Amino acid sequence: MDIPELLAPAGDLEKLKAAVVFGADAVYLGGKQFSLRERAGNFTLEEIAAGVEFAHARGVKVYVTVNIFARNRDLDDLPIYLKQLEQIGVDAVIVSDPGVLTLVRETAPGLPVHLSTQANTTNWKAARFWQEQGVSRIILARELGLEEIREIRRQVTVPLEIFVHGAMCISYSGRCLLSSYMTGRDANRGDCAQACRWRYALVEEKRPGEYFPLEEDSRGTYILSSRDLCLLEYIPQLVEAGINSLKIEGRVKSIHYVATVVSVYRQALDAYRADPGRYRVRNRWLEELGKVSHREYTTGFFAGPPVRAAQGAVDSIYLRPYTFTGVVREYDPARGLALVEQRNRFARGEVLEVLLPGGETFSFTVTGLYDENMDPVDAAPHPRQRVFLSLPRPVLPWSLLRRREEYKD
Repeated sequence: MDIPELLAPAGDLEKLKAAVVFGADAVYLGGKQFSLRERAGNFTLEEIAAGVEFAHARGVKVYVTVNIFARNRDLDDLPIYLKQLEQIGVDAVIVSDPGVLTLVRETAPGLPVHLSTQANTTNWKAARFWQEQGVSRIILARELGLEEIREIRRQVTVPLEIFVHGAMCISYSGRCLLSSYMTGRDANRGDCAQACRWRYALVEEKRPGEYFPLEEDSRGTYILSSRDLCLLEYIPQLVEAGINSLKIEGRVKSIHYVATVVSVYRQALDAYRADPGRYRVRNRWLEELGKVSHREYTTGFFAGPPVRAAQGAVDSIYLRPYTFTGVVREYDPARGLALVEQRNRFARGEVLEVLLPGGETFSFTVTGLYDENMDPVDAAPHPRQRVFLSLPRPVLPWSLLRRREEYKD
């Protein structure tokens, strides 16, 4: 049985390592230029090389996004950058622009090319065209339903990838001018201001007194804001449809988001591999996905045209039930102490939860808390402060600490 690759976002080197440790088969990242996530941490060439070394040592692939819609001025520096990526040994580049595809073929012919979702591949004729251009994978548009995906699979042999989790764009796979028009930040060059998620009021100038009903919460109305995608329940159908890679959105999300979502989909794919006929979504997986910062979930267009409740206004723009408090860097089994790098304040007496690589969780009350000199402290209030923390059981490096909001001071 061919189980799809689990492809995770890597906004920076730390997130890349977390994605690998928590079960990704591949990661995708962007350099400091030519990438559609300008406000992610992104990677220098040295960091790309370090990421490739870390990932390849663990059997994980690395894909680099070069998926802007290039302007003439971009073409001067691109050839050098592409050659550098080829020399580093990345496993593929992700492109959307035919000109960039041509440059890859001319300057770095050893680099496999994945076609970005930005290219809006929505039918099998387009997929066949790109296959004939020599791309080694097509990332399908997010607007496709299951039957459309199946038809494309029947018509082409090139590997196919789809998004299965994360933020959805209200426009066709990111092709939007709203941000550029309103703020000067071009979504098609990686600098989207997410203007679709701002507050709006709908008024028809020539029909005074006539109003369209809109849902809203205490902060305003979000008439363009899509819910987040979650296709966890459709893994059997995705495998049956011949999808080769399942992609998680989130290069600007936190390490906590990346690790948690990757861990859940890893467990789900492994459960399906072990017993396809009895696959079902576990409640604990859904609970885990509810612990990261997210909008309400939807299946998008996958099961057919979305109903208004799935794609229209949402009851609240973000749900943040947990606070990410720290990352375990080291663990001393002789003393039962973890060296933790703080990410949000936590203190003695609070109840924290630990997420371990592999997906297991446990909770404990903070009792023993010490600074790096082993002097007792009451709290860890400083960003990235390193503290020693007594734990009731052994943990692995990269285990994450989080706190339910009800425990927050």
